Amino acid sequence: MTGDLLWLEPVGGLAGDMFLAAALDLGLPRDALEAALAGLGLPGFRLEVTRRESSGIAGTHLDVRVEGAQPSVRGLSEILALVGASGLSPRAKEAAAAVFRRLGAAEAKVHGVPVEQVHFHEVGAVDSIVDVCGAAAVLELLGWPRVIASPPELGKGMVKTAHGFLPVPPPAVLELVRGLPVRPGGPPGEAVTPTGAALLATLCEVGEPPPLVARAVGYGVGTARWPDRPNVLRMTLADAAPGAAAGAPAGEVWELACNLDDATGQLAARAVDEALARGALDAWVAPVTMKKGRPGLVLSALAPAAARDEVARALVRETTTLGVRMRPVSRLELAREWREVETMYGAVRVKLGLLDGAVVQAQPEHDDCLARARERGVPLKEVLAAALAAWRSGRA
Repeated sequence: MTGDLLWLEPVGGLAGDMFLAAALDLGLPRDALEAALAGLGLPGFRLEVTRRESSGIAGTHLDVRVEGAQPSVRGLSEILALVGASGLSPRAKEAAAAVFRRLGAAEAKVHGVPVEQVHFHEVGAVDSIVDVCGAAAVLELLGWPRVIASPPELGKGMVKTAHGFLPVPPPAVLELVRGLPVRPGGPPGEAVTPTGAALLATLCEVGEPPPLVARAVGYGVGTARWPDRPNVLRMTLADAAPGAAAGAPAGEVWELACNLDDATGQLAARAVDEALARGALDAWVAPVTMKKGRPGLVLSALAPAAARDEVARALVRETTTLGVRMRPVSRLELAREWREVETMYGAVRVKLGLLDGAVVQAQPEHDDCLARARERGVPLKEVLAAALAAWRSGRA
């Protein structure tokens, strides 16, 4: 079950549990999601999945039921350690950790404390950890489609939190969506939760999708009932429409760069990791010769408009640069599909790149090949070759 695009429409709002519910309603196997979440090592929770309707729209509702005594507060480092030790794939771990880092940065800004001192209340609870890690697992199971979310309305009024009553949108939510297109107003309540805002800011492009062909549609039904709209998150798995610029960005893409003549390779490597964690689409380092014949590095990153400022801050924080260049760029991006092939070493996914509907790239998934190589005790290159040969054979 894969597609080029995953389009989110927060009709009634966006929350972590609504994201998981919509994915299940889309057709994602429940046992696959539960198997991924079992690797978290978090005791005392289960998914309760029911059918519900809102304003006549039938969909799936999900509750994370927590049993037994659980910590009431968790620090960011504790949550990141839990994610790092989980059984999620490396890319899913990276995505979940990036969501929590963004949440931590927002909470630190709102409360005026260093991010190391941030302690999560609602977001540190088991259900929120399951929601965030579950969202990363969903994208993994769907083959990492490009995720586009229509600009949400954030709600209005007041909401009760661990810090007391706060205006809607709460300060942390507004900080999380800073720089993203959103719509003021909305239903009388908290339409977008902190977890939902962090997923939006970290994992999604916010804008309108290109022409598409819907393959599956799911509705995640929220708990609240709004008087003027159904409280649902609509999720559409789609392929790019024939003749459309498949994969072309919904908004601007920015190239960021800085020159370094006094930074070590270790600092540059750390900056690349942080840029990717903050939402960069890609990041790289190239050697150059600078003024006075000095050897140096150019550190570059490609980022969507929504993540541009966060990525720039990461480059400044993690290196010795005094500034970052930024310029909008255009790109042609191939549509993507996944195919699973059987090899003598086991099943491997192959990522295909399509131009005008024709396959022009085929690359076996590295993590799958590495897992099969370790299981069978063979060189990685042999599994890569076998997977590519199996795909070519099937294509013929």
